[in-house]
Amino acid sequence: MPRVIDPPHTPELDLAEVAARLDESGVDLADQASLSQCSALLAGLARNRGFLADRMIAALKSSYADQLALNRHSAQVFLLHRGARGHYLRANLWPAARDAVTAASGAAAFSYGVAHDHNFHFLTVGYWGPGYVSDDYVYDAETVDGRLGEPLSLSALGQSQLSEGRMMLYRAHRDVHSQHPPGRLSVSLNIMDEGEGVPWRDQYIVDLKSRTIARRPTMTSTEMLLRAAVHLHENARDVADHFARAHPVPRVRANALAALAAVEDGAGRAAVLERGMGDADARVRDDCARWLAG
Repeated sequence: MPRVIDPPHTPELDLAEVAARLDESGVDLADQASLSQCSALLAGLARNRGFLADRMIAALKSSYADQLALNRHSAQVFLLHRGARGHYLRANLWPAARDAVTAASGAAAFSYGVAHDHNFHFLTVGYWGPGYVSDDYVYDAETVDGRLGEPLSLSALGQSQLSEGRMMLYRAHRDVHSQHPPGRLSVSLNIMDEGEGVPWRDQYIVDLKSRTIARRPTMTSTEMLLRAAVHLHENARDVADHFARAHPVPRVRANALAALAAVEDGAGRAAVLERGMGDADARVRDDCARWLAG
C-alpha cells in the first residue's frame, strides 16, 4: 500500500503561494524534510475549496491555451504548475464507470483495471468526490531485472480509497495498484517528483493473474526517432549503432538494436539481434531473444 500521510493542519493556501514555495525549495519526496514540507503545502491547497474551479473556468475562457502548451499528459490531467526544478503540480479527474467519457474512451484510458507501478514518487490527496479505489500491492525492485514476463514477488495489501482529505505517498518502483472508478466523478491533487532521470526509468504494467511484468510502456522521443530515422537516411544507422553500443540506458540500447534490425533482412537481422544477446543487461538480452524468436 502507498504510505498513508497524516495531513498537517496547514491553513488554507492559494495556488500561487504553493507553487512559489515549491519552486523555492524544490521537491524530493524521498527526503523526509522535503516530504514534510510538500505534505503541508498540498494539505493547505486541498483546504482551498474554490481555487480549482476558478482555475478551470479561467482555462476554458482562454480556450485552454495554457493547458495545450504545458500539459504533456492526457485529457484526464489538468496541469496547475510546472516547476523549473523537476516537479509539477496537477489535478487528476477520475470519472465514474457510468459517466459518458468512460464509456466513450474505455476504462483503460483512465488506468482503471490496469495494474502498474510508477517510475517516480508522487504525493496525492483526495480533493473532491469519493475517490478511486485501489487494489494495493508492493514489490522489491532490487530483485527485478525488468524482463517482460518476469515474475514479481507481489505482496497483496488490500484495498484503499482516495477519499476527500486522504493523503498518500506512492513510491517509485515499490507500490503497485490497480484502480477502480469512483462512485461519482472525483478529483485528486498531486505533487509529482519528476527529475531528469525519470523518462529513462521503466514503468511496469503488471499481469495480476500471473504476477509478472506484462509491458514496459515508457518510451522517449529519442527512441521513436531512432526507429524512424534509420528508414529515412543511412547516416542514422551510424547513430543507432553508437546508441546500441554505448547508451547508458538499457531500454535505449534495445530500441537502437531493434531499429537496426528493422532495416535488415534474414541473416543481417539475426546478426544484429544476436549481437544484442551479448549485452550486459538482462532486459536487452531478453528483448533481443524474443525478437529473434519472433
